[in-house]
Amino acid sequence: MEAIFQFVDEVVEAQRDTYCAIADDIWDHPETRFEEFWSAQRLADALEAEGFQLTRDAGGIPNAFIASVGEGQPVIALLGEFDALAGLSQQAHSAEPTPLTPGANGHGCGHNLLGTAAFAAAVAAKGWLQQHGDSGTLRFYGCPGEEGGSGKTFMVREGLFDDVDAALTWHPEAWAGMFSTRTLANIQAAWRFTGTAAHAANSPHLGRSALDAVTLMTTGSNFLNEHIIEKARVHYAITDTGGVSPNVVQAQAEVLYLIRAPEMADAQQIFARIEKIAQGAALMTETQVSCRFEKACSSYLPNRTLEAAMYQAVCHYGPPPGATRNALLPRRSAPLSAPTILTTA
Repeated sequence: MEAIFQFVDEVVEAQRDTYCAIADDIWDHPETRFEEFWSAQRLADALEAEGFQLTRDAGGIPNAFIASVGEGQPVIALLGEFDALAGLSQQAHSAEPTPLTPGANGHGCGHNLLGTAAFAAAVAAKGWLQQHGDSGTLRFYGCPGEEGGSGKTFMVREGLFDDVDAALTWHPEAWAGMFSTRTLANIQAAWRFTGTAAHAANSPHLGRSALDAVTLMTTGSNFLNEHIIEKARVHYAITDTGGVSPNVVQAQAEVLYLIRAPEMADAQQIFARIEKIAQGAALMTETQVSCRFEKACSSYLPNRTLEAAMYQAVCHYGPPPGATRNALLPRRSAPLSAPTILTTA
């Protein structure tokens, strides 16, 4: 292991300025889910310049890409993300809310670091394989839409991971260690109600309120919480109230739900019950309702064997200098972020 650590140190240190520049560039161009055109191209071009073979818009998914080197087994995947969050524009290294542009996008979750550090790992792993003549295929997966879009699930659906033996990724955190717990499966979908507009004082009897339907739906799902398994969670946000005039019966309204449960089967059962609540709300208000599925994820399954191997590296490196002091500050360049490692197979 010491020889590997020394090799990685030398490779990463030799291109430190390059990696920091890429992380800074992506920070300066924050793009939200499935809109990461600039960020995806920045990383894909950098990988191509390092000798990786590129497949852009992989699986027909915009901004998804695969960079590959080597051949044969095993096939090891390194996962990189690069999307930002809406409304989180922020001045770097400031603990107070200091937006660069109020209401604009920003990298509040550090994905500018996530994708760049995964790129650095891919370059180091490629160098080791080539120097030692080891067989195997190394791939960098550029994964768009991870903030509320579950981009990897669409890549899985298109068969892009079918021959992968193991996948590894990481995430910026306030601590250095292994992410060794399971997550909750989740389903995200929106229900849109359509009614009939009317003047709320002159002819309310002619109106059919979509906003009333949303209110009834959320009330029903709140009562449902008592009757689902304890570890399940149901969240919602009313994303369209239909308008801003209280003297108008609102003809349209929409509510977005996120359903979480330990197993996908549990989440699907809750989803089915919420769909019935939506239909009931439409029936009570004489409105029409449609459901727009957005995404779903199964629960994360950790790989204990890979974790044990990677834990040695985490213990060797520990958090970067200054990470404890600066861990909670928004950051541009990678050295200020402690790693949290995720593995699966």
